[in-house]
Amino acid sequence: MVNPVKVGFVFAVFLALWHAGWSALVATGLAQKVIDFVFWMHFIKPPYQIEAFDPARAAILVGVTAGVGLVGGIVGGAIWNAFHRA
Repeated sequence: MVNPVKVGFVFAVFLALWHAGWSALVATGLAQKVIDFVFWMHFIKPPYQIEAFDPARAAILVGVTAGVGLVGGIVGGAIWNAFHRA
């Protein structure tokens, strides 16, 4: 059995940090090179251009993905518990 809220917080923190890292890449100007490399190694011609960094949009990105992680983790933890009764 797991605590669904704790699982939710773990997922929230993971997704928030992942997207904060992406925002840092955008802010430093490295994101375009990273995304171009990711597409290149998947045999895809890079179709996207990274826009200029916007702190408000970065905060929204981090906040929304943290919220999605929290809800997803809570639901996932509840499903886990449903299939793993003590």
